[in-house]
Amino acid sequence: MADKLQILIVEDDRDLADMLTAYLDVQGYAVLTASHGEQGLSLAARHDPDLVILDIHLPDIDGYEVCRRLRSHHPTQDTPIIFLTEKRDRMDRLQGLELGVVDYITKPFDIQELRLRIRNTLRRAAQRPSLNRVTGLPEGAAVDEHLAALLRQHGWGVLCITLGGLEDFRERYGFVTADDVLRAVSLMVRNAVQEGGAETDFVGHLGPSDLVIVTDTGRMTALRARIEARLLETLPYFYPLADRQQTSLTLQSGVLPPGAGPFADVAALKKAILLARRPLSR
Repeated sequence: MADKLQILIVEDDRDLADMLTAYLDVQGYAVLTASHGEQGLSLAARHDPDLVILDIHLPDIDGYEVCRRLRSHHPTQDTPIIFLTEKRDRMDRLQGLELGVVDYITKPFDIQELRLRIRNTLRRAAQRPSLNRVTGLPEGAAVDEHLAALLRQHGWGVLCITLGGLEDFRERYGFVTADDVLRAVSLMVRNAVQEGGAETDFVGHLGPSDLVIVTDTGRMTALRARIEARLLETLPYFYPLADRQQTSLTLQSGVLPPGAGPFADVAALKKAILLARRPLSR
């Protein structure tokens, strides 16, 4: 399931939503469904789908408002959206395109046409640079490619920083605030790396809240100390003053030193990086 591309369908026609769910499931996609706009926004925030199929006519807020709010929320600002509607007016299409809708299909539609539009939209999205939507740092294939190059090189060290407790923080303070925390942490890490760094230094994501830093061995010890000190000092200030004695956010740090390995492949290297982490405390 985790390897499947995920599609969110926001459609109040239960029969149509069920038909699309069954069809797309057979096509190998993971499908989420919502019958109301607010429900669709909540699912999008929790699951970060690869594509949204969005009806304009919804019982609470219309598809245009759903689209606006998806575009205003950093994790979903670039998520491809296909409008599914009965409207045929040119102005409705223009309004959707102005909001960043990538495609527009009118009911009744040919299911094969929709399948091809979905496939093409997802292919175009996959060709974009692999950047995390919250931090703007490389992730996925871009990180794997960089780590693969390390398997053939010498004199490098890898530092991993993990921000824990983010799910609990998100439940308590909301998605926007949690995104701001992750963005701030990544910015502090990136700034620390850039201070006196070299062009070959690299910062990216191993996971949603796992940052990996690759640098030369001569800088590793000082860089690690600088990053850990800044993050430990800052972490309590992400909370309101009244909550700073009950913080749930945690930090882990680990170094994979030069000479570690050899590693059979990138997966083995990533596993070793994550296993090297240890909890940090003030």
